[in-house]
Amino acid sequence: MKAGFAPFMNADSKLLILGSFPSVKSRDTGFYYGNPRNAFWKTLANYFGDKIPSTIKEKQDFLTKRKIALWDVVTLCEIHASDDSSIKNFTVADVKWLISVCPIQKIILNGGKAYEIFVKNFSDIGIPYKKLCSTSPANTRFNYKEWHDELSATFGSTQSTC
Repeated sequence: MKAGFAPFMNADSKLLILGSFPSVKSRDTGFYYGNPRNAFWKTLANYFGDKIPSTIKEKQDFLTKRKIALWDVVTLCEIHASDDSSIKNFTVADVKWLISVCPIQKIILNGGKAYEIFVKNFSDIGIPYKKLCSTSPANTRFNYKEWHDELSATFGSTQSTC
């Protein structure tokens, strides 16, 4: 069994981004989206017109400043390498607890597996949620515009366009 990360959040987090489960590289680096080929940090940094955070502290400061919480919908599982399709015997994150302690207004689901597990367990959560294309390097059809548009809808303004 592999263990994921605790949620990264603070008392004023308004957006929750839920992935499926940390990749091998993320588990090795000790924080979310640790694979430098994953488009997650580049996408967020480009949207906000900021430099791509590289250290865990820079990533945490980036998220805190923007009131973004991160977690994975699976907290414990059997998984082969970083292959979401191999996830089995898993424990689901207590998302209802997180939204009870943070003023979350929207949930973004990073990819199909996160969405599939989330909907099976939390379709009645009472907070708007949206599935976006995975930022994983394994996703050859990543769509920056989809993320940019959803971040614009969430934060109420447009930022960088490239």
